[in-house]
Amino acid sequence: MKGSTVIVRTRFAPSPTGYMHIGNLRTALFAYLTARRNNGVFILRIEDTDQERNIPEALAAIYASLALAGLDYDEGPGKDGGHGPYVQSERLDIYKAHAERLLASGGAFRCFCKKDDTGQEDAEPVRRDPCRFLTEHEIKTKINAGESFVIRQRIPESGSTTFVDEVYGEITIENSQLDDQVLLKSDGFPTYNFANVVDDHLMDITHVMRGQEYLSSTPKYNLLYESFGWPIPIYVHLPLIVKADGSKFSKRLGDPSFEDLVRMGYLPEAIVNYIALLGWNPGDEREFFTLADLERVFSIDQINKSSAAFSFDKLTWINGEHIRALSGDEFHTLAEKYYPDELSQFDTRKISRLMQVRTEKLTDIPQAVAFFYDLPECDVSLYQHEKSKCTPQISLDVLRSVLPVLEELEVWDNDSLLQALKAFIQARGYKVGTVMWPIRTALSCVLVTPGGATELADILGKEETLRRIKAGIEKLENAAK
Repeated sequence: MKGSTVIVRTRFAPSPTGYMHIGNLRTALFAYLTARRNNGVFILRIEDTDQERNIPEALAAIYASLALAGLDYDEGPGKDGGHGPYVQSERLDIYKAHAERLLASGGAFRCFCKKDDTGQEDAEPVRRDPCRFLTEHEIKTKINAGESFVIRQRIPESGSTTFVDEVYGEITIENSQLDDQVLLKSDGFPTYNFANVVDDHLMDITHVMRGQEYLSSTPKYNLLYESFGWPIPIYVHLPLIVKADGSKFSKRLGDPSFEDLVRMGYLPEAIVNYIALLGWNPGDEREFFTLADLERVFSIDQINKSSAAFSFDKLTWINGEHIRALSGDEFHTLAEKYYPDELSQFDTRKISRLMQVRTEKLTDIPQAVAFFYDLPECDVSLYQHEKSKCTPQISLDVLRSVLPVLEELEVWDNDSLLQALKAFIQARGYKVGTVMWPIRTALSCVLVTPGGATELADILGKEETLRRIKAGIEKLENAAK
């Protein structure tokens, strides 16, 4: 590292081949938090060397997802100053020069095998590629004949490679189990396995964070570092994210991406909070974290080895906690985007105050508020409620009795409604629920509402409240005949 003080430098290096899946988001988050916790640098690098799989819109999705999650990078595409942009397709000359260095030192060799020889052009043949044994004369003859070639890593034929991972400890793999992997393809583009090693060194990356699935490839990376005479970074491999049945959580298998979860009504900050808990333990009972909280407390040594099970129930609970932590104005701004146009005839701020304490996902909002402007057909069975001591007949008696009280009420707001109904309850000797249940049912015709009877009546207004209570009376009377 340059200078006397080592600055922690981490990177997130996505390929623009799809949308931000949950594993990618967690890798980005942990790399970001490691940098922030240590006053370091967080780098974005676009690894777009797999030209056939690149999706143009995926690049925009990467930038949008990082911004939405609040993971602001210090160096990389679009950043002023620093050493960016870090886009691998713009760095081909760098990889070519380093591949030639390996050829000169014996750490790599040219492979002229074609599809007919290996089953796939530029593919990984079994263990030791036959071209590694070509003489200089044979190599020059093939080059002069215009034969195309790839550059492969020359893996030692014996011995083993040992490395230490911050999560999984010391790991040793026999070199005989490693392939002579392709470093530079015949079209001049590097493979991921080569470009990421070169870039991590040139960008002074101190901590390499990636998924557990890369553990088996790490010895090949270390052999490259050794061939170049470079220091090896600190490795932090992250445990798998799995579903309840133990299978891998994967966008490819239909599991939602980060963008999908946002569209499903989850707040970005709640998703980030939950993703942080997939494989990391804060060391206490806390589960609610803002990004700023995580920047202060995250530590690599608290990352778990075991797979982390993704739970929609847990994510939904955390999302509800984040919704309730918003200010009233913040929630109202979010909720308005989900309010149908028909709701504009009511005081939506009052509705938002009711919805905030009861909303788990933003996408639940449209259905939850629909009864305000579109009263559903009222099933008489809704008036039956054991806890409130209500039956359809008792509900009918209550509505008939309370209607004149409400008709005579001059000031129509929640406080006035509460006072009037408390006086009515006391005078008639009813239990509170016995009165409030049938009123709330008549006003909503649904089992669960975002507020109580007086709150709904306040929002609906006197005229609409009385109309709905009269319709409820008529419904119950017809059912009793």
